[in-house]
Amino acid sequence: MRFGTSSPLMHESAREWAERQVGLGCKTVVFPVQSDSPIGKIDSYKNAAAEFGLSIAEVGIWRNALSQDPSERKANIDYCVEQLRLADYLGARCAVNVAGAFGPRWDGHYKANFSKEAREETVKMVREIIDRADVKNTYFTLEPMPWMIPTGPKDYVRLLEEVDRDRFAVHMDIINITNSAERYFNPHDLVDECVELLGPKIRSCHIKDVHLKEEYTFQLEECAPGLGEFPLGYYMKKMSELDSDMPMIVEHLETDEEYIHYIKVVQNIAANL
Repeated sequence: MRFGTSSPLMHESAREWAERQVGLGCKTVVFPVQSDSPIGKIDSYKNAAAEFGLSIAEVGIWRNALSQDPSERKANIDYCVEQLRLADYLGARCAVNVAGAFGPRWDGHYKANFSKEAREETVKMVREIIDRADVKNTYFTLEPMPWMIPTGPKDYVRLLEEVDRDRFAVHMDIINITNSAERYFNPHDLVDECVELLGPKIRSCHIKDVHLKEEYTFQLEECAPGLGEFPLGYYMKKMSELDSDMPMIVEHLETDEEYIHYIKVVQNIAANL
């Protein structure tokens, strides 16, 4: 495994950025510079990562490419294409986005997210991005989500078949698809199902945790690694067995101090496997 964080941490230069990541024991990174940045800045971070032996796990996108506003949708799809081209230039393992939402919040939960139209538009959108970017060294991926496709391994298999593009692969966030009592109480089975159905296609992984609240009704909340009940050690073990260089990215924390603390938490879990 190669651990990393979704935060660039405070830094004043590309070299300091890479040094701080390595100092935390990280061996992979989320690229912190966008495709519309000057090429000199992009290259400085690319070269710093290479100098310090850091693989580039992901180029993030995080825009609603299914926006119901036509001009916004076009702009967001264009951005997806450029971010995917950036990932190809960097030799990153993937560029990652979510499918998108059929409502005002870019990653919101709407019934329409599961409509026939949403699925057809998702397939069309992924194909357009991959075909326009025409990449050779990376993959376009969608992070699974609790309330938009794909919501789990079987749904991801179906989407892979529908898109039918070699450069469409899988981003794994096991906590995002822990979205039911069955999956929460049978997490080892969920991990095994993901490995069986998606294993060779998984390019990068997020790692966090999930906690079942005592209040009614059934309420799951995301939390930092080690503060929930998910068997993170088993998750890391199975992902590492798929690929010894598999990125495991700690995300959704607030401060540098939290990232520094929780990257050590996951490293300790891994060390005790």
